[in-house]
Amino acid sequence: MPTPTYTAPEDLYRHSLRLLLDKDIAGWVGLWAEDGVMEFPFAPPGRPGRLEGREAIAAYMRGHPDHIDLHDFPDLRIHRTTEPETIVVEMRGVGRLAQTGAPFDMTYIAVASARDGRFTSYRDYWNPLAVQQPGLDFAGNGAR
Repeated sequence: MPTPTYTAPEDLYRHSLRLLLDKDIAGWVGLWAEDGVMEFPFAPPGRPGRLEGREAIAAYMRGHPDHIDLHDFPDLRIHRTTEPETIVVEMRGVGRLAQTGAPFDMTYIAVASARDGRFTSYRDYWNPLAVQQPGLDFAGNGAR
């Protein structure tokens, strides 16, 4: 069966969340354009604020399931913008920290753009105070 193509950014985004819940990081990375850019505008000192290219994004996400066991993305709200390729997303990610079993509950706002069924840019505006939780880095991933 052929892999479905998600051309609308909101459909692509919903599909990407399903892949994260399924811990299919390779599939999630496969949704990115080769030259896609992921940014973290509130990244604290010492953490990357920008990842350029699918390869850099893949390296960053590789260990994600080893750190966070995501269970759901409640409160998902996707807003269209005047640019047809760009959406603004509000959501929460909930689950458990894989190593300690402690609850994970992070609020996110993201601005994502997609073209030809692939993410071209993703700016993740999340609460930087979360880095004060032991064992979490700036994106909610386990510290590296």
